[in-house]
Amino acid sequence: MFGPGLQMYVRRIAETIVRPLAVLGLTPNMATFLGLLFNGVAAATIATGNLRIGGVILLFAGAFDMVDGALARVRNQKTTFGAFFDSTLDRFSEGIVLLGVIIFALTGLPASPATTWLVALTYIAGLSSLMVSYIRARAEGLGLECKSGLMARPERVLLLAAGLIIGGASWLLWTIAILAVTSTYTSVQRIVAVWHTIARARRAEAQRPARVEDIAHRDEMGNSMPARSPDAHEPQSHAQGLASGVGPPQPGPAPH
Repeated sequence: MFGPGLQMYVRRIAETIVRPLAVLGLTPNMATFLGLLFNGVAAATIATGNLRIGGVILLFAGAFDMVDGALARVRNQKTTFGAFFDSTLDRFSEGIVLLGVIIFALTGLPASPATTWLVALTYIAGLSSLMVSYIRARAEGLGLECKSGLMARPERVLLLAAGLIIGGASWLLWTIAILAVTSTYTSVQRIVAVWHTIARARRAEAQRPARVEDIAHRDEMGNSMPARSPDAHEPQSHAQGLASGVGPPQPGPAPH
């Protein structure tokens, strides 16, 4: 949902902030692991019913999603394992935080239809969040780009944290419901996007042999046409006369 321009602006700010951390020796993988730990603290805080404080910690933990990438760029330590490690721990982080919401619903709220809905929607939100990331990873594994969609991870973290901080327990059901619906919608968006990408590739592949055959057919037709003689531009009667040895009529003597 956040545009490329805003993302580049935030990345530049993050790189400026993390330069002192890079000087202190903090590595991208260390930042990724710290992000997981802070998400665990946020989950425990939410599970005990301190939703607003948990939302603040969740925002702080979410900042490490930018810190590890910024550190990798500043320290010039972009690695394949670093990208894999970051993506994997992000999935653990989302699951842990939503587990904290489920624990709070089961232990901190009275049994009611609303509580049942909260647990069910939290499960759907977690499943759909994982599917959003999985669809992109699977598509990229097949050589397809898949970065579109309404709710990527930064948007999901911001939505949940804002709902916890502003609304607390009174907004929790609606916050989770919006998260579940938008995450599921994003999953469908990405499935459709991949389908369109594959369909366009198939159409392009189907048109390519037709164009090659058309070019080959034109070349074949050009080679099969008879060669034109140098005198082909002369009238037929004149060419026949030359072939029979009879030239064109000569002019008579000039009259006296």
